[in-house]
Amino acid sequence: MCLAAFAINASAKWPLLIASNRDEFFDRPALPLAQWQTSAGETVISGRDVRAGGTWLGITPAGRIGLLTNVRELKTPAAPRSRGELVIRWLKGRMDADQFAKQTDSAAYGGFNLVLGDLQTGQWRCLSNRPQAGGLHSQAMADGVYGLSNAALDTPWPKTLALKAAMREALKSDSENLLWQALENRQRSSSGALPETGLPADHASELSSAFVYAPARGYGTRCSTLLAATMDKQNWRLQMTEKTYALSPSGVMVEEAVQNLTLKLKQPSKSSHLSQ
Repeated sequence: MCLAAFAINASAKWPLLIASNRDEFFDRPALPLAQWQTSAGETVISGRDVRAGGTWLGITPAGRIGLLTNVRELKTPAAPRSRGELVIRWLKGRMDADQFAKQTDSAAYGGFNLVLGDLQTGQWRCLSNRPQAGGLHSQAMADGVYGLSNAALDTPWPKTLALKAAMREALKSDSENLLWQALENRQRSSSGALPETGLPADHASELSSAFVYAPARGYGTRCSTLLAATMDKQNWRLQMTEKTYALSPSGVMVEEAVQNLTLKLKQPSKSSHLSQ
């Protein structure tokens, strides 16, 4: 996943709202959003990377949420472990974010940002292993609207700022359509607004839009996901919608499928952060 915006307790209607795009090479196989079981029997709701078995965004019936983006780097050696396994390990675990960080060998992975959430405790934290000095950087996340792409949390890349702005407008208007429009936006940033990450200008331009379309490189946005949480007197209701995309034989990006999943969770206790 290469772009996400999320709102934590920023709306009475949606205590949690996440909008995200996953960018990847088209030849890397993936399974769409679904409910599935780990080898140990834990239930996870996510898409899956077929090659390495991990995921980029997932939730569990216990209310744990994990979201991953890579950190843009040039000429880095291949890491021994897949970053997507971090999300799975968080989702199927029982430890809190601090314990998770202590038990993670950050040097075993390529550059990553990992958002860890727990609806039952109301705790949110963002972990990153870049810059590498000092191991994992851990940042607590209070209520508010956040943006994340292939740099540190809330780094003001143009597409990150645009998606955050769309998130705020969606919260004001109670309209999810604004977020879908923002996720599907293919407009690229001007050359003067491109972040300096070492990429050639033409490549940086291709990656500057919210929806990435670079068929000549065999790369682009593979799926868009919207997770909306509402609450009633008895439980949480999480609606997760994923649109997947593929290249047509003519090389044009087309919408391949739409998946919808609904999950109900018990309401957190009165002492938890999200019920206050």
